[in-house]
Amino acid sequence: MDEIFDVIVIGGGQSALACGYYLRRAKLKYIILDKQDIPGGAWLRTWDSLTLFSPADYSSLPGWLMPKSEHRFPLRQEVIDYLGMYEKHYQLNVKRGIEVIEIKKDKCVFQVNTLEGSFKTKTIISATGTWNNPFIPKLKGIENYKRLQIHSGKYKSPGDFMGLKTLVVGEGNSGAQIVAEISKVTPVKWSTQKEPEFLPDEVDGYYLFNIASARYKAEKEGKPFDASQYNLGNIVMVPSVKDARRRGALISNGTFHELYDKGVIWDNGDKEEFDAIIWCTGFGYDTSYLKSLIHIDEKGIAKTSESKSLEMKGLWLVRYGNWTGYASATLIGVNRTAKQTIFEIEEFLNKELK
Repeated sequence: MDEIFDVIVIGGGQSALACGYYLRRAKLKYIILDKQDIPGGAWLRTWDSLTLFSPADYSSLPGWLMPKSEHRFPLRQEVIDYLGMYEKHYQLNVKRGIEVIEIKKDKCVFQVNTLEGSFKTKTIISATGTWNNPFIPKLKGIENYKRLQIHSGKYKSPGDFMGLKTLVVGEGNSGAQIVAEISKVTPVKWSTQKEPEFLPDEVDGYYLFNIASARYKAEKEGKPFDASQYNLGNIVMVPSVKDARRRGALISNGTFHELYDKGVIWDNGDKEEFDAIIWCTGFGYDTSYLKSLIHIDEKGIAKTSESKSLEMKGLWLVRYGNWTGYASATLIGVNRTAKQTIFEIEEFLNKELK
């Protein structure tokens, strides 16, 4: 562990592997530190029925296409299998079961402290995403609710809620998909801050990626970009959501701002009991281990120029959505961010550290 790497990538999911692909091509001395024991990244922790939003042809990491699926949108296990095969195919240098606790810097060398010891490196790529930082709003009375409540990050399957009257909170894709499948096995109500917006049936993740790319190009060229022309909403119409729409299950019951021991108090003052609440209210960013290096706000966001830190030389952040690169949290979208990041790291190593 006294050796000094050119690059240490923290996180072992799809974005870390994309970075590994370009690090390997650049012939840099690198290692990827993954907290989990097996390949798959955040997909290992998602619910069982989750699928991609795009066909396999449009959901690949750089260099090697995802195998075709018999389903329009590849299944969770197919994505996990692909990530494992991708890592093996390119013989990426991944060390597993390593949880990073803190990073410090002494002159030009970072010291990455983990539960398994310390590693040294000239540069850092933070690629830990969001899954370890779930967000639940601090609503009045939430501590008084005594029945089952979980964040969508802990949700696995509808069978766990069979026979439990359930409230799903959140108008995004996770909320719609979980309502869609739980409504088949138990009574469900859906609480949303605004009326849910649904994309046209033909729109998938690849279409959204192309829009993000067009926006990125326009902003780079200093041109205006009007996303309204694309009639975009929030929710992708995957098969389960289309089925729920047909059954009339995707009806918003509005909002509440208070809980009590058995349920919620709706904005109109009505009390309603629920056996379970699932919070589909998003995530912050899993960047707390960077606090010794840079300022991190309450959501986990740091100041960057795309993926490059503006506060700490030698630090890049990949896999945090549009904050660090348009569509960079997607399989196809991370390619551009990873490629640019490794190019910048090569320049940094060749110019600033010599």
